[in-house]
Amino acid sequence: MKNQADDIFATPGGRLVTVDEAVGLVIPHDITEIVKGEKKGPAFKKGHVIQEEDIEKLKDLGKFHIYCLDFGPDYMHENEAGLILAKAACGPGVGCDQNVIEGKVAFKAVIDGLFTVDKERLLEFNLLGDVMLATRHTNTIVAKGEQVAAGRAIPLVISRKLMEEAERILREGNGILRVSPWQIHTASIVVTGREVYEGRIKDAFGPAMKKKLLDLGLEIKSLERVTDDPGLIAEAIKGAISHGAELILCTGGMSVDPDDVTRKGIRLAGATDITYGSPVLPGAMFLVSYINQVPVLGIPACGMYFKTTVLDLVLPRILINERIGRKEIAALGHGGLCLACKKCNYPVCPFGK
Repeated sequence: MKNQADDIFATPGGRLVTVDEAVGLVIPHDITEIVKGEKKGPAFKKGHVIQEEDIEKLKDLGKFHIYCLDFGPDYMHENEAGLILAKAACGPGVGCDQNVIEGKVAFKAVIDGLFTVDKERLLEFNLLGDVMLATRHTNTIVAKGEQVAAGRAIPLVISRKLMEEAERILREGNGILRVSPWQIHTASIVVTGREVYEGRIKDAFGPAMKKKLLDLGLEIKSLERVTDDPGLIAEAIKGAISHGAELILCTGGMSVDPDDVTRKGIRLAGATDITYGSPVLPGAMFLVSYINQVPVLGIPACGMYFKTTVLDLVLPRILINERIGRKEIAALGHGGLCLACKKCNYPVCPFGK
C-alpha cells in the first residue's frame, strides 16, 4: 500500500536516466567529489543544469545513471520561484538581490525609515506551504542597508499554479514589505507646570523629549516652558505651529488632578480628534490629537522617569504621517506592558511587539 508520506515528499518531474540522456535536466541534490588529501565538496551543486561537457566528469565520479528533474509545464525550479518572490514582495523602500541561489531571497531597506509589514497578507502567503517569508516586526525603525526580511521556495520544484497565487498575494497593496521615509522633520516642545516655569525644580521633561526627537533626526524649532494656564499653553502651541513646527510635544499635566490643565490647553489651541488614554504601561495617560494636520501629543509624567514609554511606540508612526486614533492606540495593549528591566535594551525586547 502506498504511504501518504510518499506523496508529500515526492519530487514532481523526477526520473532516472543515463548521464548521456541527462543534458538539459536538473540535478536535485549536490554531487560530492572526494580527492583524498585534497578536497571533499560538491562537484555539482543542487539545481545545476547538466551540460554536454559535464557528462565525462559525472562518469569519473561514478555517475553513469542519475536521478534528474525534468520540469513540465506545471512546475518551475526553486530559483525561478525565488525570483518571483523577490520581485513581488518588495514594496516602496525595500529592495533585494535578484541573483537568487537555492530559492533564497534576502530583503533590505533601501532608505532610512519605518519598516512595516502587511501582516494579514503575510499570513495568507505563508499558509500556501511551499513558500515562506520571515520578517522583522512591523513598525521597526531601520537604517538603509539593514535586512528586514528573508524568504525562499521550500522544495526544489514548485507548482506554477501555487506561485501564481503567491504572486497575487504579494502584489496586492503594492508589496507586503515597506520602508516609509520620515515625513515630519521639525518639532517643538511645550513644557507645562508652574513649578518648572518658576524655577522651583529643574526641568527634566524638556531634555528627555529633546533627546528623543534629536535621535530621530528632527530639528527642534523651540522649547518653551509655560505655567499651568490653559490660555498660555494654547498660545505656546499655536505659536510653535506658526513658526513651522510640524509636531508638538506637550509634557506634564496629563492626569485627572484639577491642577493638571495641559489637556485643556491642547483643546483650547484648536485640537481635534483627541484620543486620551492608552493601554500601555508606562503611558496610560498619553494623549494624541491634531491641529489641522499637525500632531499634538500629550506626554504624561512617565516620559520624565522612564527611558521607554508609549511615546516610543507611537512617535515613529507619527513621523511617517500615519494617522493615529483610538483604534491604533487600543491595538497597543497586546505587548504594551514594559517589564522595566534594569538594563533597557529597547527595541530589542518584547515591549510593543
